[in-house]
Formats: sequence, structure tokens, C-alpha cells
Amino acid sequence: MATLFSGTAAHAERLSALLLGLLSISLAAACVSPDADGDSSGSVAEPKETAPDIPAPEIPAPEYRLDRDQTHNRFSSGIEPALRVSPGAVVEVLTEEATDGQLGPDSGIEDLMSVSMDPIHPLTGPVYVEGAEPGDVLAVTLHEIEIGDWAWQAIIPDFGFLADEFAEPYLRTWRFEPGDSVAWFTDRIKIPLRPFPGVMGVAPATDSMLSTIPPRANGGNMDNRHLTVGTTVYFPVFVEGALFSIGDTHAAQGDGEVAGTAIEAPMRIVYELNVIKGGRSMEEPQYETEEYYGVTAFGTTIDEAARKATRFMIDYLVEAHGLTRPDAYALASLAGDLKISEVVDVPHMLVSMHMSKSVLGI
Repeated sequence: MATLFSGTAAHAERLSALLLGLLSISLAAACVSPDADGDSSGSVAEPKETAPDIPAPEIPAPEYRLDRDQTHNRFSSGIEPALRVSPGAVVEVLTEEATDGQLGPDSGIEDLMSVSMDPIHPLTGPVYVEGAEPGDVLAVTLHEIEIGDWAWQAIIPDFGFLADEFAEPYLRTWRFEPGDSVAWFTDRIKIPLRPFPGVMGVAPATDSMLSTIPPRANGGNMDNRHLTVGTTVYFPVFVEGALFSIGDTHAAQGDGEVAGTAIEAPMRIVYELNVIKGGRSMEEPQYETEEYYGVTAFGTTIDEAARKATRFMIDYLVEAHGLTRPDAYALASLAGDLKISEVVDVPHMLVSMHMSKSVLGI
């Protein structure tokens, strides 16, 4: 699927900046500088190899806002929307960290062990998108993600990929200042901050109140660290209005989230909602950036999830790029990148596959 937004005005601005940069380099090359003897007759100044200053894409201004108390922590078609918008709406939301305020920057092990699971994963929303119907695709573009002023990570007994090997509770907290780009793990080890929402999804076609813990066809707890700023995530729509929600925000995480938690933090997110009608059908969420197209697949084993992700990528290559299934399978083997996105919600696993757009010639 092609990128949804062409950005014609932004393209013109970039072209103008590029021409100005080339002009400045040409002028610098024509300048004459004195040599060591003060003779300027034969010494030509070397042009500086600096890239033109290309402006960043303009971020659309939010039209709506939801606060971190406008939340729920289940997936269900029976949850009333917190907001109704038209396609193309830009929404600003505030999210709470995963415990919904039960932990704070000064919390200790005692606080961790008293955390109740009942309010876990507060999700800001849901947002009803006018005109979205079952069979459509909801496109969610992440324009801004800002980390709050603190965060935590924990090892929780009986939870995590190696829960049988790590029985003792563990808690680490951080404080952040505006502009921080890393989290210091020790005085030598630092972790780049790359914030993203661990949970995103639309409502499933049931009025049962489903747990947010596992990933599902509607999205849910995908914990996919690649769903960050600049990504457009595509969700199959199961109910009228889609009912989109977002939360469980992570400041940094490795593929897999093996210990069970990321750097968990409250955040501010600006996203844009669009409805795609008559496009490719999809069983589970997919996504794209300027660099690649990605598919996701959940399963109760890594093998099941990986096989599904491979099939979904083959479907994409056949439907969007006109390949035969054997050619698509071969290309997935040559250029597809399987990624273990999440393994902690045993037995639920999420596997993704990326395909480079440069390989595809788009």
C-alpha cells in the first residue's frame, strides 16, 4: 500500500532549500583565499561539504484533546466513545503509565508488590471515527510522542519470558528533563529513548470486556517498538466507528520485551485518523514508514506467529506489487526481516516482518 500522504507543499519547500544549498556551494567555490605568502592569485577556497538545511515535515495542529483521565482498560464494542471525530482528524492525547498511577518516581519494591492488576493498561479513548465500518481499514499516523518527566522498569515475579528463573522483584526508576535523549542504566551504559505506544487498537466485534494483556487481530498489546513517530499503523475495522484507543506508552524497549516491562512512562501523543475504504483487506494490523512496510501476526507460539507474519507479507507483495505467490515467498526469504516483537504475555507472542521500500522500488 502506498503512503497515504504525498506532502506536495513540503516537497516544494525541500526542493527550494536544496537549490539554495547548491547555489551557496557554487559561490563558495568561486571565492579566492590568500595562500601562505599572502598571494591570492592561485589559491581557491575548498567548498564546505555541508548538506542543505531541509526543513522537517510540518506537524499538523491537534483539533481535539483527550486527557489521561479519559481512559478504560478493556477492549470491547460496548465501551462508550470518549470522542467522536471525522476522518482526517488530528487528536492530542495524554497517557498514563502502565500501572495507572500506582507507581511513581519515588516508588520502591513494597509499592511494586502492592500493585493491583485491575487498572493495568489504562488506554486513552476510545475515539469514534465517523464513517468507519466493518471491512474498512483505520489508518493511524503517529505525528508526535513526548515522554513525561519520569519512568520505571520492573521484574515482576511470575511474569516475563524467563519468569521461572527470576523470582525476585526488581524496580528501577528514572527522572527525565525536556530534551533528554537517553536513559542512563549505569554511569556507563545508556539506552537511547525511542518512545512508542505499547498498546493500540480498535474495538473487537464483541461486547465482552476483553483483557488488554494479549495482542489480538484488533491490535492490543503489540509492544512493537517500531510503531513510533512517523509510522502509519493500519487496523482492520470490526465495528462501526472503529473505536480507537492508545496507551501503555514505552520510552524504550528491545525487541521481545523479554523481562516483561519496558521503560514505562506517561506521555503526550498526537495522531491522525483516516479511513480507507475499498483498499486491501488485512486480518491483523500492518504498518509503514518511509523506509519499509511491516506486517504483524500474533500466535500462541513463536512458530505460529512467524508463519502467519510470513503469509501476511506474501499477501501484501501479491496484492500491492503484483507478484506471484512463489515470487513473493522467494522475495520474503531474500529481503524480508522477521522480528520477534513480543514474547512476555505467555502464551501469546507477536512477530513482525519488514520489507524495505528501496528493495520494492517505492
